[in-house]
Amino acid sequence: MQFATITRILGILIMVFSMTMIPPSVVALIYQDGGGSAFFITFILTLISGFLIFLPKRHAKQELKIRDGFIVVSLFWTVLSLFGSIPFMLIENHALSLADAVFESFSGITTTGATVISGIDELPHSILFYRQQLQWLGGMGIIVLAVAILPMLGIGGMQLYRAETPGPIKDSKLTPRIAGTAKTLWFIYVGLTVACGIAYWLAGMSAFDAISHSFSTIATGGFSTHDDSIGYFQSDLIEMLCIFFMFLGGVNFSLHFFAVRKLSMGPYLKDPEFQVYTMILLSVALIGAVVLLVDHDYTSFYEAFLHTLFHTVSFATSSGFATAEYHIWPLAVSVLLIFVSFPGGSAGSTSGGMKVIRIILLFKQGFREIKRLIHPNGVFIIKLGKESVNDRIVNAVWGFFATYIMFFVLFMFILLSQGLDQVTAFSAVAATMNNLGPGLGEVALNYSSLNDLTKYVLSFAMLLGRLEIFTLLVLFTPYFWRR
Repeated sequence: MQFATITRILGILIMVFSMTMIPPSVVALIYQDGGGSAFFITFILTLISGFLIFLPKRHAKQELKIRDGFIVVSLFWTVLSLFGSIPFMLIENHALSLADAVFESFSGITTTGATVISGIDELPHSILFYRQQLQWLGGMGIIVLAVAILPMLGIGGMQLYRAETPGPIKDSKLTPRIAGTAKTLWFIYVGLTVACGIAYWLAGMSAFDAISHSFSTIATGGFSTHDDSIGYFQSDLIEMLCIFFMFLGGVNFSLHFFAVRKLSMGPYLKDPEFQVYTMILLSVALIGAVVLLVDHDYTSFYEAFLHTLFHTVSFATSSGFATAEYHIWPLAVSVLLIFVSFPGGSAGSTSGGMKVIRIILLFKQGFREIKRLIHPNGVFIIKLGKESVNDRIVNAVWGFFATYIMFFVLFMFILLSQGLDQVTAFSAVAATMNNLGPGLGEVALNYSSLNDLTKYVLSFAMLLGRLEIFTLLVLFTPYFWRR
């Protein structure tokens, strides 16, 4: 274990993260909203802390092995989320408690989008921008994690996409080639963000709202600068643009890379996960629209379908944006929206959830077991498209699914023990583990009514879901720390 190198990297990460306090400071200066001091103090504290961690180990430059990668990845989200909570506690007239600040920061960096803040419209522009920026930075980190790092670590079947990662990556250690991969992904991510921001601006958003919402849309985070979220703008065009860019954010970024390189839609159309992902969204939206029409919530199929499609894409991609009071829709539709967050988006995307690829493999494995009952001596191979899938990957997916369910039940039991009703407890755990954000019951609008213990538990649930469970869980096993 290269602890010296890990410490050096952590110090560098913290110092780099301190630079992210500069943009909201500039926003505070432009709007004269009084938020500049909070970000300046955080900048100084974070920079000095990172430097003090980096200085003693500045000469350590050993190559990182796979086990070191688990520690670096886990520390990346945990430590930066903790430092990211500082401005929320320092902002004048709007300061949050420690539990609320930690919850809000973890929610931002993990792109969950759950919030403890009410009266968002009243917040200073600087803190509004900072919340959006947290999600955008977290989304970029997720892409690099999901496409460049998790396949090497073999996390729950994510190694399926090792062959599709832009550029070759060795399996034994984290190599400089990840830098090339990350650079390519960065260009795609920034390009989508710029395109989204310009589209929002042309559709009628102010420049500030357009930039802010482009950050959270591409990151599929869901934070907004308004309490009414996207519904604030009362625009079908903005709603459609948001659907389109949320959909793109939920697609494997490797496919974006190959589509750009080949200037072809072929990589999308040939990918089985993309096909199932699209089919799930359209099917759920259609079912929801029919239920709303039958229940007379809407009289126009266009209006019903547009709203259900928006919320279906929003929930499936774990964005969490809203344009209507979905929580007062017929319970069948509200619960269906929560359930669509479980498969989530594609592997290698900014979306949360278990990922569509894992759901596909679970169904294929289930069907294979049925065939084995009929033909006990038969040999059946699971395929994705034309490629066969190794049984080790299928077993990893089953392991991921079992562990996910175990933690889901544990977190839900803790919330029930804190006095929450079943609907609130279930949806809160689903919304945080799937990095969705909004739930039902008490957490339909925000999480401010929960006690501090519940907020800390749900913050951990966000982190666990964002790091695909095993990345974080492996650190708690004695076997990991043996030489």
